[in-house]
Amino acid sequence: MSEISREILSVGDLNRAIASSLEERFDTVWVSGEISNFKAYDSGHWYFSLKDEEGQIRCVMFRGRNGQVGFMPQSGDLVEVSAQLGMYVPRGDIQLTIQTLRRAGMGGLYEAFLKLKAKLAKEGLFDAETKREIPTHPRSIGIITSPQAAALKDVLSTLARRAPHIPIVIYPTLVQGPDAPAGIISAIKAAEKENAVDVILLVRGGGSIEDLWAFNDEKLAYVIAQSRIPIVSGVGHETDVTIADFVADLRAPTPTGAAELAAPRRDQMLQELDAIMQALLQRVSQRVEREAQTLDQLALRLGHALPNPDRMREQIASWQQRLNQAWGVRVESWKRNQGHYQAQLEMLNPQRTLERGYAVILSKEEQAMHAVRNPKELNTKEVFQVQLAEGQVEVEFANIK
Repeated sequence: MSEISREILSVGDLNRAIASSLEERFDTVWVSGEISNFKAYDSGHWYFSLKDEEGQIRCVMFRGRNGQVGFMPQSGDLVEVSAQLGMYVPRGDIQLTIQTLRRAGMGGLYEAFLKLKAKLAKEGLFDAETKREIPTHPRSIGIITSPQAAALKDVLSTLARRAPHIPIVIYPTLVQGPDAPAGIISAIKAAEKENAVDVILLVRGGGSIEDLWAFNDEKLAYVIAQSRIPIVSGVGHETDVTIADFVADLRAPTPTGAAELAAPRRDQMLQELDAIMQALLQRVSQRVEREAQTLDQLALRLGHALPNPDRMREQIASWQQRLNQAWGVRVESWKRNQGHYQAQLEMLNPQRTLERGYAVILSKEEQAMHAVRNPKELNTKEVFQVQLAEGQVEVEFANIK
């Protein structure tokens, strides 16, 4: 075949062909080496190289995978990785896409960790619905750790700063070595029996996978899951992950973080109380104003339903004035009538007749005086009384014609 008839590949096509060939040729491979040029990007992905005396190869471990590592690798660490061999086409670099990563020589422990983790997850010990709620305002806080641990000092310092009013109960135990799991279990059971705390902080400082292995104990995992008291796990550094972290009701990145998650800030609580007080005062004020308005409405309705005292006084004064006027008219009418009657009586008064020159002769019969009207009633035997305008006289007639 001549050179003219040969297929000419682009660089990208060539790299893709190499990548495809590598992926078909190699299944998952285990590689050991020293980490070099380690970088953790904001995206969560890790990029580094693995090297030994004879060579090096680029590596990438994506965020979904490296979250299960349990520690933050550093340049110089000896590690073992399982990975897919391939090529990064844009740059033409052979690279390992890593699936798992463990410290060199720790393969057995790490495999046991993954096996137990898978078992407990299948049993539901990690399920969110099984987690107990951490009290926001615990009456007291329990701490399970070693009395000599530096983590205890950090936790006590944090609690004293954030919530000095909350009592602390320490349940001492070993947190490293073959006897540590049984000691931690005994401490949890003692806290449950004593029932003096509302939340437990299970804490320990950072270390290697062997140092933290007590917190990967299967029996301890069940005791944590079944504890009646909520447990906050704060074991190791932020990148250290143990079975206790998965089973606990809440995982903190560090012992100090566990104390911060379990204890409310005193100053923040005071601010919340002040806000509640202000809201309460406002509600009370609004209620008083609303009831005052209701009272005004009731008073207005009552004013329409009952007589108005001022209006009643005005009506009484008006009625009294009308009564006085009517009474005055009636009195004047009576006075006029009295004058009329008096004038009529005066006209009939005998005295007026006498004053005009007349006289009245009175005769006495049966002790009663009466006017003599008939001349035949006159005689010479009786004494008659003559009534004149200016007086009266008694007379006897000597001769009557």
